[in-house]
Amino acid sequence: MAPVGSYPALHAAIEAGADAIYFGVGKLNMRARAALNFQMEDLPDICRICRENGVRTYLTLNTVVYDEEKEEYRQVLQAAKESGINAVIASDWAVITYAREIGLEVHISTQCNVSNIEAVKFYARFADVMVTARELRLDQVAEIVRQIREENICGPSGKLVQIEIFAHGALCMAVSGKCYLSLDYYNSSANRGSCLQLCRRPYKLSQSDGEKDVEIEVDHEYLLSPKDLKTIDFLDKILQAGVSVLKIEGRGRSADYVKTVTKVYKEAVLAWEKGEYNREKLEKWNQELLSVYNRGFWSGYYLGQKMGEWAPKYGSSATTRKTYVGKITNFFDRLSVAELKVEASNLKIGDRYVIIGNTTGVYEDTAKEIRMDDQAVQETVQGTSCSIQTYREVHRGDKLYRVDTVERS
Repeated sequence: MAPVGSYPALHAAIEAGADAIYFGVGKLNMRARAALNFQMEDLPDICRICRENGVRTYLTLNTVVYDEEKEEYRQVLQAAKESGINAVIASDWAVITYAREIGLEVHISTQCNVSNIEAVKFYARFADVMVTARELRLDQVAEIVRQIREENICGPSGKLVQIEIFAHGALCMAVSGKCYLSLDYYNSSANRGSCLQLCRRPYKLSQSDGEKDVEIEVDHEYLLSPKDLKTIDFLDKILQAGVSVLKIEGRGRSADYVKTVTKVYKEAVLAWEKGEYNREKLEKWNQELLSVYNRGFWSGYYLGQKMGEWAPKYGSSATTRKTYVGKITNFFDRLSVAELKVEASNLKIGDRYVIIGNTTGVYEDTAKEIRMDDQAVQETVQGTSCSIQTYREVHRGDKLYRVDTVERS
Protein backbone atom coordinates (compact mmCIF):
# COMPACT_ATOMS: atom_id res chain seq x y z
CA MET A 1 0.00 0.00 0.00
CA ALA A 2 1.61 3.23 -1.20
CA PRO A 3 1.15 6.75 0.23
CA VAL A 4 -0.26 9.32 -2.17
CA GLY A 5 -0.46 13.06 -1.53
CA SER A 6 -0.47 14.38 -5.10
CA TYR A 7 -1.25 13.35 -8.67
CA PRO A 8 2.44 12.82 -9.51
CA ALA A 9 2.71 10.51 -6.48
CA LEU A 10 -0.48 8.70 -7.54
CA HIS A 11 0.89 7.88 -10.99
CA ALA A 12 4.29 7.04 -9.51
CA ALA A 13 2.71 4.53 -7.11
CA ILE A 14 0.78 2.86 -9.92
CA GLU A 15 3.86 2.67 -12.16
CA ALA A 16 5.89 1.19 -9.28
CA GLY A 17 3.43 -1.69 -8.83
CA ALA A 18 1.34 -0.65 -5.82
CA ASP A 19 -1.64 -2.92 -5.16
CA ALA A 20 -3.37 -0.14 -3.21
CA ILE A 21 -2.93 3.54 -2.39
CA TYR A 22 -4.09 5.59 0.58
CA PHE A 23 -4.70 9.33 0.69
CA GLY A 24 -6.62 12.06 2.53
CA VAL A 25 -8.89 14.87 1.41
CA GLY A 26 -9.44 18.21 3.13
CA LYS A 27 -8.72 18.69 6.82
CA LEU A 28 -10.01 15.48 8.45
CA ASN A 29 -6.89 13.38 7.94
CA MET A 30 -3.56 13.07 9.74
CA ARG A 31 -1.68 14.94 6.99
CA ALA A 32 -4.12 17.84 6.69
CA ARG A 33 -1.33 20.43 7.01
CA ALA A 34 0.85 18.79 4.38
CA ALA A 35 1.67 20.85 1.31
CA LEU A 36 0.57 17.82 -0.69
CA ASN A 37 -3.11 17.12 -0.04
CA PHE A 38 -6.16 16.32 -2.15
CA GLN A 39 -9.58 17.99 -2.00
CA MET A 40 -13.09 16.51 -2.17
CA GLU A 41 -13.43 17.24 -5.87
CA ASP A 42 -10.44 14.98 -6.57
CA LEU A 43 -12.18 11.84 -5.25
CA PRO A 44 -13.91 10.70 -8.48
CA ASP A 45 -10.79 11.23 -10.57
CA ILE A 46 -8.51 9.36 -8.14
CA CYS A 47 -10.92 6.43 -7.97
CA ARG A 48 -11.30 6.33 -11.75
CA ILE A 49 -7.53 6.31 -12.36
CA CYS A 50 -7.03 3.53 -9.81
CA ARG A 51 -9.91 1.40 -11.13
CA GLU A 52 -8.46 1.63 -14.64
CA ASN A 53 -5.14 0.34 -13.28
CA GLY A 54 -6.50 -2.35 -10.95
CA VAL A 55 -5.37 -0.50 -7.80
CA ARG A 56 -7.48 -0.34 -4.62
CA THR A 57 -8.21 3.02 -2.99
CA TYR A 58 -8.26 3.74 0.74
CA LEU A 59 -9.35 7.11 2.12
CA THR A 60 -7.81 8.23 5.42
CA LEU A 61 -10.35 9.95 7.64
CA ASN A 62 -8.45 9.20 10.82
CA THR A 63 -8.39 12.37 12.92
CA VAL A 64 -10.41 13.07 16.03
CA VAL A 65 -13.70 14.68 14.94
CA TYR A 66 -16.05 16.99 16.85
CA ASP A 67 -19.83 17.39 16.95
CA GLU A 68 -19.72 20.55 14.85
CA GLU A 69 -17.99 18.54 12.09
CA LYS A 70 -20.73 15.94 11.83
CA GLU A 71 -22.02 17.17 8.48
CA GLU A 72 -18.51 17.56 7.11
CA TYR A 73 -17.26 14.04 7.82
CA ARG A 74 -20.58 12.57 6.67
CA GLN A 75 -20.31 14.48 3.39
CA VAL A 76 -16.77 13.17 2.87
CA LEU A 77 -17.87 9.58 3.54
CA GLN A 78 -20.88 9.89 1.22
CA ALA A 79 -18.68 11.36 -1.52
CA ALA A 80 -16.20 8.53 -0.99
CA LYS A 81 -18.91 5.91 -1.34
CA GLU A 82 -20.32 7.55 -4.48
CA SER A 83 -16.83 7.75 -6.00
CA GLY A 84 -16.21 4.05 -5.41
CA ILE A 85 -13.60 4.16 -2.63
CA ASN A 86 -12.70 0.62 -1.54
CA ALA A 87 -12.43 1.44 2.17
CA VAL A 88 -12.00 4.22 4.70
CA ILE A 89 -9.16 4.17 7.27
CA ALA A 90 -10.61 5.49 10.53
CA SER A 91 -10.08 5.71 14.29
CA ASP A 92 -12.94 7.88 15.61
CA TRP A 93 -16.13 6.02 16.53
CA ALA A 94 -18.29 8.63 14.82
CA VAL A 95 -16.54 7.96 11.51
CA ILE A 96 -16.39 4.17 11.96
CA THR A 97 -20.09 3.78 12.77
CA TYR A 98 -21.34 6.12 10.04
CA ALA A 99 -19.10 4.48 7.42
CA ARG A 100 -20.57 1.08 8.34
CA GLU A 101 -24.09 2.55 8.34
CA ILE A 102 -23.76 3.60 4.69
CA GLY A 103 -22.02 0.37 3.67
CA LEU A 104 -18.40 1.53 3.44
CA GLU A 105 -15.67 -0.96 4.29
CA VAL A 106 -13.62 0.18 7.31
CA HIS A 107 -9.94 -0.32 8.12
CA ILE A 108 -8.80 0.42 11.67
CA SER A 109 -6.08 3.07 11.87
CA THR A 110 -2.90 2.78 13.92
CA GLN A 111 -4.35 5.53 16.15
CA CYS A 112 -6.56 2.83 17.70
CA ASN A 113 -3.41 1.15 19.06
CA VAL A 114 -4.51 -2.46 18.38
CA SER A 115 -2.09 -4.47 20.53
CA ASN A 116 -3.83 -7.79 21.34
CA ILE A 117 -6.35 -10.34 20.15
CA GLU A 118 -9.18 -8.98 22.32
CA ALA A 119 -8.89 -5.62 20.55
CA VAL A 120 -9.02 -7.46 17.22
CA LYS A 121 -12.19 -9.29 18.29
CA PHE A 122 -13.80 -6.01 19.32
CA TYR A 123 -13.00 -4.14 16.09
CA ALA A 124 -13.85 -7.18 13.93
CA ARG A 125 -17.52 -6.21 14.29
CA PHE A 126 -16.75 -3.15 12.19
CA ALA A 127 -13.55 -3.70 10.20
CA ASP A 128 -11.94 -6.20 7.85
CA VAL A 129 -8.39 -4.83 8.10
CA MET A 130 -6.52 -3.52 11.16
CA VAL A 131 -3.20 -1.74 11.51
CA THR A 132 -1.49 -3.03 14.63
CA ALA A 133 0.24 -0.68 17.07
CA ARG A 134 3.67 0.38 15.84
CA GLU A 135 5.22 -0.58 19.17
CA LEU A 136 4.53 -4.33 18.84
CA ARG A 137 7.30 -6.87 18.30
CA LEU A 138 6.99 -9.02 15.21
CA ASP A 139 6.44 -12.18 17.29
CA GLN A 140 3.46 -10.42 18.93
CA VAL A 141 2.05 -9.57 15.49
CA ALA A 142 2.54 -13.20 14.41
CA GLU A 143 0.70 -14.41 17.51
CA ILE A 144 -2.25 -12.13 16.73
CA VAL A 145 -2.38 -13.51 13.18
CA ARG A 146 -2.18 -17.08 14.50
CA GLN A 147 -5.12 -16.53 16.84
CA ILE A 148 -7.18 -14.86 14.11
CA ARG A 149 -6.76 -17.99 11.99
CA GLU A 150 -7.20 -20.45 14.86
CA GLU A 151 -10.36 -18.75 16.19
CA ASN A 152 -11.68 -17.89 12.71
CA ILE A 153 -12.11 -14.19 13.53
CA CYS A 154 -13.87 -12.56 10.59
CA GLY A 155 -14.79 -9.00 9.73
CA PRO A 156 -18.12 -7.76 8.32
CA SER A 157 -17.24 -9.20 4.89
CA GLY A 158 -17.22 -12.71 6.38
CA LYS A 159 -13.51 -13.11 5.57
CA LEU A 160 -10.69 -13.48 8.08
CA VAL A 161 -9.48 -10.19 9.53
CA GLN A 162 -6.30 -9.03 7.80
CA ILE A 163 -3.38 -7.49 9.67
CA GLU A 164 -1.55 -4.50 8.23
CA ILE A 165 1.73 -3.06 9.51
CA PHE A 166 3.94 -0.10 8.68
CA ALA A 167 6.88 -1.37 6.65
CA HIS A 168 8.81 1.79 5.78
CA GLY A 169 8.97 5.51 6.41
CA ALA A 170 8.85 8.14 9.13
CA LEU A 171 8.25 7.15 12.74
CA CYS A 172 6.86 9.33 15.52
CA MET A 173 8.28 9.44 19.05
CA ALA A 174 4.72 9.14 20.44
CA VAL A 175 2.80 5.91 21.06
CA SER A 176 1.10 5.03 17.74
CA GLY A 177 1.34 8.63 16.65
CA LYS A 178 -0.74 10.16 19.47
CA CYS A 179 1.33 13.26 20.27
CA TYR A 180 0.50 16.50 22.09
CA LEU A 181 3.81 18.35 21.72
CA SER A 182 2.65 20.52 18.82
CA LEU A 183 -0.66 21.23 20.59
CA ASP A 184 1.10 22.22 23.81
CA TYR A 185 3.55 24.61 22.14
CA TYR A 186 1.49 26.12 19.32
CA ASN A 187 -2.13 25.02 19.82
CA SER A 188 -1.82 22.97 16.62
CA SER A 189 -2.92 19.39 17.25
CA ALA A 190 -1.17 16.41 15.67
CA ASN A 191 -4.34 14.41 16.34
CA ARG A 192 -6.16 16.82 14.04
CA GLY A 193 -3.65 16.46 11.21
CA SER A 194 -1.81 19.67 12.13
CA CYS A 195 1.51 18.48 13.53
CA LEU A 196 4.25 21.10 13.30
CA GLN A 197 6.94 18.44 13.90
CA LEU A 198 8.62 20.00 16.90
CA CYS A 199 10.20 16.61 17.56
CA ARG A 200 12.39 17.06 14.49
CA ARG A 201 14.23 20.03 16.05
CA PRO A 202 17.46 19.89 18.09
CA TYR A 203 17.14 19.66 21.89
CA LYS A 204 19.48 19.68 24.86
CA LEU A 205 19.18 17.18 27.69
CA SER A 206 19.13 18.75 31.16
CA GLN A 207 19.10 17.26 34.68
CA SER A 208 18.70 18.88 38.08
CA ASP A 209 18.93 17.25 41.52
CA GLY A 210 18.40 20.45 43.54
CA GLU A 211 22.10 20.96 44.11
CA LYS A 212 23.60 20.97 40.65
CA ASP A 213 22.17 21.57 37.20
CA VAL A 214 23.65 19.60 34.32
CA GLU A 215 22.97 20.27 30.64
CA ILE A 216 24.14 17.98 27.85
CA GLU A 217 24.05 18.59 24.12
CA VAL A 218 24.21 15.17 22.46
CA ASP A 219 26.41 15.20 19.36
CA HIS A 220 24.90 14.10 16.08
CA GLU A 221 21.54 13.03 17.53
CA TYR A 222 18.16 14.74 17.44
CA LEU A 223 16.81 13.50 20.77
CA LEU A 224 13.10 13.40 19.89
CA SER A 225 13.34 12.63 16.16
CA PRO A 226 13.44 8.89 15.38
CA LYS A 227 15.21 7.56 12.33
CA ASP A 228 12.94 6.23 9.59
CA LEU A 229 11.62 2.68 9.71
CA LYS A 230 13.07 0.19 7.21
CA THR A 231 12.04 -3.49 7.17
CA ILE A 232 13.42 -4.64 3.83
CA ASP A 233 16.20 -6.60 5.61
CA PHE A 234 13.73 -8.85 7.46
CA LEU A 235 10.76 -8.68 5.12
CA ASP A 236 10.81 -12.47 4.84
CA LYS A 237 10.08 -12.73 8.58
CA ILE A 238 7.20 -10.25 8.26
CA LEU A 239 5.62 -12.23 5.43
CA GLN A 240 6.14 -15.51 7.27
CA ALA A 241 4.34 -13.95 10.26
CA GLY A 242 1.19 -13.72 8.13
CA VAL A 243 1.01 -9.95 7.66
CA SER A 244 -1.37 -9.17 4.77
CA VAL A 245 -0.63 -5.52 4.02
CA LEU A 246 2.69 -3.66 3.97
CA LYS A 247 2.03 0.02 4.52
CA ILE A 248 4.57 2.56 3.28
CA GLU A 249 4.51 5.89 5.13
CA GLY A 250 5.01 9.17 3.26
CA ARG A 251 1.94 11.06 2.05
CA GLY A 252 3.88 14.29 2.54
CA ARG A 253 6.92 13.10 0.61
CA SER A 254 7.78 13.53 -3.06
CA ALA A 255 6.64 11.42 -6.00
CA ASP A 256 10.12 9.99 -6.61
CA TYR A 257 10.22 8.78 -2.98
CA VAL A 258 6.87 7.04 -3.50
CA LYS A 259 8.02 5.42 -6.73
CA THR A 260 11.37 4.19 -5.40
CA VAL A 261 10.13 2.81 -2.08
CA THR A 262 7.02 1.18 -3.57
CA LYS A 263 9.07 -0.43 -6.35
CA VAL A 264 11.64 -1.81 -3.90
CA TYR A 265 9.11 -3.40 -1.55
CA LYS A 266 7.03 -4.80 -4.42
CA GLU A 267 10.16 -6.36 -5.93
CA ALA A 268 11.09 -7.81 -2.54
CA VAL A 269 7.66 -9.40 -1.99
CA LEU A 270 7.70 -10.95 -5.45
CA ALA A 271 11.26 -12.18 -4.90
CA TRP A 272 10.25 -13.81 -1.60
CA GLU A 273 7.31 -15.53 -3.28
CA LYS A 274 9.68 -16.96 -5.91
CA GLY A 275 12.33 -18.00 -3.37
CA GLU A 276 14.72 -15.34 -4.71
CA TYR A 277 14.90 -13.04 -1.68
CA ASN A 278 18.67 -12.94 -1.09
CA ARG A 279 21.64 -10.88 0.11
CA GLU A 280 22.62 -9.66 -3.36
CA LYS A 281 19.15 -8.22 -3.97
CA LEU A 282 19.06 -6.75 -0.45
CA GLU A 283 22.24 -4.79 -1.14
CA LYS A 284 20.68 -3.33 -4.30
CA TRP A 285 17.36 -2.52 -2.59
CA ASN A 286 19.11 -0.84 0.35
CA GLN A 287 21.09 1.42 -1.98
CA GLU A 288 17.88 2.43 -3.74
CA LEU A 289 16.13 3.21 -0.43
CA LEU A 290 19.10 5.32 0.66
CA SER A 291 18.84 7.39 -2.52
CA VAL A 292 15.52 9.05 -1.58
CA TYR A 293 14.45 11.09 1.43
CA ASN A 294 15.26 9.48 4.76
CA ARG A 295 16.40 10.42 8.26
CA GLY A 296 18.64 7.39 8.53
CA PHE A 297 17.14 3.96 9.14
CA TRP A 298 16.40 1.52 11.95
CA SER A 299 14.21 -1.56 12.29
CA GLY A 300 11.62 -0.08 14.67
CA TYR A 301 10.40 -2.23 17.55
CA TYR A 302 9.69 -5.35 15.48
CA LEU A 303 12.87 -7.22 16.44
CA GLY A 304 12.61 -6.49 20.16
CA GLN A 305 14.44 -3.17 20.39
CA LYS A 306 12.95 -1.19 23.29
CA MET A 307 14.40 2.26 22.65
CA GLY A 308 14.27 4.33 19.49
CA GLU A 309 17.24 5.30 17.36
CA TRP A 310 17.53 9.02 16.75
CA ALA A 311 18.17 10.95 13.55
CA PRO A 312 21.77 12.18 13.16
CA LYS A 313 20.79 15.51 11.62
CA TYR A 314 17.88 17.70 10.56
CA GLY A 315 16.28 16.80 7.24
CA SER A 316 17.22 14.11 4.77
CA SER A 317 20.20 11.75 4.75
CA ALA A 318 19.48 10.66 1.17
CA THR A 319 22.46 9.80 -1.04
CA THR A 320 20.99 11.84 -3.90
CA ARG A 321 19.57 15.34 -4.19
CA LYS A 322 17.23 16.82 -6.81
CA THR A 323 18.17 20.19 -8.37
CA TYR A 324 15.51 21.98 -10.41
CA VAL A 325 16.50 22.53 -14.03
CA GLY A 326 13.37 23.66 -15.85
CA LYS A 327 9.94 22.92 -17.34
CA ILE A 328 8.82 20.77 -20.25
CA THR A 329 7.21 23.09 -22.79
CA ASN A 330 6.34 20.60 -25.50
CA PHE A 331 6.43 16.91 -26.37
CA PHE A 332 6.64 15.47 -29.90
CA ASP A 333 5.02 12.03 -29.97
CA ARG A 334 6.42 10.83 -33.28
CA LEU A 335 10.02 11.54 -32.30
CA SER A 336 9.54 10.93 -28.56
CA VAL A 337 11.34 14.22 -27.94
CA ALA A 338 10.68 16.67 -25.12
CA GLU A 339 11.37 20.39 -25.34
CA LEU A 340 12.83 21.84 -22.15
CA LYS A 341 13.00 25.47 -21.01
CA VAL A 342 16.11 25.73 -18.82
CA GLU A 343 15.18 28.02 -15.94
CA ALA A 344 17.30 27.36 -12.86
CA SER A 345 20.39 25.18 -13.41
CA ASN A 346 22.10 23.28 -16.19
CA LEU A 347 21.92 19.71 -17.47
CA LYS A 348 24.86 18.04 -19.21
CA ILE A 349 25.43 14.80 -21.07
CA GLY A 350 25.62 11.87 -18.63
CA ASP A 351 23.57 13.58 -15.90
CA ARG A 352 20.78 11.59 -14.26
CA TYR A 353 17.45 13.38 -14.14
CA VAL A 354 13.80 12.94 -13.21
CA ILE A 355 10.73 14.49 -14.77
CA ILE A 356 7.75 14.84 -12.42
CA GLY A 357 4.22 15.82 -13.41
CA ASN A 358 0.54 15.36 -12.58
CA THR A 359 -0.04 12.91 -15.44
CA THR A 360 3.52 11.74 -16.05
CA GLY A 361 4.17 10.64 -12.48
CA VAL A 362 7.94 10.10 -12.27
CA TYR A 363 10.08 9.60 -15.37
CA GLU A 364 13.75 8.72 -14.71
CA ASP A 365 16.54 8.75 -17.27
CA THR A 366 20.11 9.80 -18.11
CA ALA A 367 20.83 12.66 -20.54
CA LYS A 368 22.27 10.89 -23.58
CA GLU A 369 21.75 13.67 -26.13
CA ILE A 370 20.92 17.36 -25.78
CA ARG A 371 20.13 19.54 -28.79
CA MET A 372 19.94 23.33 -29.08
CA ASP A 373 18.93 24.96 -32.38
CA ASP A 374 19.13 21.50 -33.94
CA GLN A 375 22.77 21.14 -32.89
CA ALA A 376 24.08 18.55 -30.43
CA VAL A 377 25.57 20.18 -27.32
CA GLN A 378 27.31 18.89 -24.20
CA GLU A 379 25.43 21.08 -21.72
CA THR A 380 22.36 23.27 -21.52
CA VAL A 381 22.50 27.03 -21.06
CA GLN A 382 20.29 28.70 -18.47
CA GLY A 383 17.57 30.86 -20.03
CA THR A 384 17.46 28.92 -23.30
CA SER A 385 15.43 25.99 -24.64
CA CYS A 386 16.73 22.59 -25.68
CA SER A 387 15.39 19.16 -26.57
CA ILE A 388 16.01 15.72 -25.09
CA GLN A 389 14.82 12.28 -26.17
CA THR A 390 12.67 10.22 -23.79
CA TYR A 391 11.56 6.59 -23.91
CA ARG A 392 7.94 7.43 -23.04
CA GLU A 393 5.56 10.35 -23.11
CA VAL A 394 6.01 13.33 -20.80
CA HIS A 395 3.79 16.41 -20.69
CA ARG A 396 3.81 20.19 -20.87
CA GLY A 397 4.28 21.75 -17.47
CA ASP A 398 6.23 18.77 -16.07
CA LYS A 399 9.31 19.75 -14.06
CA LEU A 400 12.76 18.35 -14.76
CA TYR A 401 15.27 17.90 -11.93
CA ARG A 402 18.93 16.90 -12.16
CA VAL A 403 19.75 14.09 -9.73
CA ASP A 404 23.10 14.71 -8.02
CA THR A 405 25.02 12.34 -5.76
CA VAL A 406 25.47 13.66 -2.22
CA GLU A 407 28.88 13.19 -0.66
CA ARG A 408 28.36 11.46 2.69
CA SER A 409 30.53 12.57 5.58
